[in-house]
Order: sequence, then C-alpha cells, then structure tokens
Amino acid sequence: MHQNLVLIPTYNEKENVERMIRKVFSLKTPFELLIIDDNSPDGTAAIVERLMTEYQGKLHILKRSGKQGLGKAYLAGFHWALERSYDYIFEMDCDFSHNPKDLEKLYKECVVQKAGMTIGSRYISGINVVNWPLGRVLMSYLASVYVRTVTGMKIMDTTAGFVCYQRRVLETIDLDNIRLKGYGFQIEMKFKTWLHGFKIVEVPIIFKDRTEGASKMSGGIFNEALWGVLKMKIRSWFKYYEKVRD
Repeated sequence: MHQNLVLIPTYNEKENVERMIRKVFSLKTPFELLIIDDNSPDGTAAIVERLMTEYQGKLHILKRSGKQGLGKAYLAGFHWALERSYDYIFEMDCDFSHNPKDLEKLYKECVVQKAGMTIGSRYISGINVVNWPLGRVLMSYLASVYVRTVTGMKIMDTTAGFVCYQRRVLETIDLDNIRLKGYGFQIEMKFKTWLHGFKIVEVPIIFKDRTEGASKMSGGIFNEALWGVLKMKIRSWFKYYEKVRD
C-alpha cells in the first residue's frame, strides 16, 4: 500500500488546525500528516501535540525555531518525507482554502495518470475562486499568465499551493538549490519538475479564501515572484536537466 504524507505549514493556525487534522483523517484514502510549525505564539503546536496521542503513528510535527518562510517549511517537510520513504507527498494550506476532500482527487489522478505532479488548479476550468476581491483574483491569474509566458510551461495555475508529488520527483529535483520563497517557491518547484520532463496534471478545484485566522500573503511575495521567475528562467539556460525515463 502506498504511503501518503500531507505537509501543512502552520503559523498561528489555532482556529483551523484541529478541524483540518480531523477532516484529513476522516477521508477514505489513508493519509498521514506532518504539521510544520514555525514556533506559532498562539499555541498551534500544543494543539497538534495533544492530538498526536489520538492519532499515533499518523500525525507528526516538525517544530522550527521561528518564522522562516513557506518555501523553507516545505523543503524541510520534503526532506523529512524522503528520509522516511513516503510514496506520495502533498502540499496544502491549513486554512481550508484547499478542500481536504480534494486530496483524494490529486492522489487518484497522480496514480491513474502516472503523473509526477498533480496540481489542484483554480484556473484549468475557468476561474474557480470564492471570496477573493477582484483585484486579488486578477493579480493571481495574471501572475500565472506571466509565468507561462516567461517559462514556456503550459500550466494554468503556476502559483498553486495544493500539490501532490510522486516521490521520484522530489528525489530528482535538487531541493537544496531551490531559491525562491512564497509563490515564487511554488513556481520554481513546478518549473524544475517540468524541466526534468515529469508528467504534470492539473485537477480542477474550487479555492475558498480563509474564514478563520489571518492571511500570510504580502506584496513582497508577488514582487519576489515577478523578478525571481525571470532570474530562474535565465539560470535554466546554463544548466542541464536530465529528462526522466519511464
């Protein structure tokens, strides 16, 4: 049986973390959870540790010393997962903007289509975003248009943070050389996956803005993605990426 690990970075998510954990473990498909907490002052980690006695062997926590950014949180989670030989590794938010039920869709499509990566896509079947102001929707959508133009990728939702990776992808990518953070991190991971020739499948989802807790997004994240993508593309011209073989 495949081992599936869901990575959820947290910072001040006490309003959401217990509900999210219980929802993931209620799904028919078996998933394990790794909460990557950046020393949340609101006690998020304590909630997770209390629940670990209830979900022994399925719920794990990786505590970090402070807020170091989304990209570094996921990279720490990837290394943790690879050391323990999980077959499928997932990224998702803790705030219910990603519906936990869609984990099963990402997993199924990854297995059935033998994909290296499946993406929970907001834009593959129109614009499926709920409760975002129009300006933010346009910014996100146009960011993906910009990334497609610069990189040549055909991915509609290049900044998506709801992703399933086959372990082989994370073993192939040079994780220690991932440079971007935030939305830029999500773009760079997709770009490196694409450069190595892995099959990428977008799965339509409905994205709902958080109702509890505070958003972590800032203008600086988009600025980093804007210039970082250009630098990322230029760097790719000077490096050879070996294509995977099935």
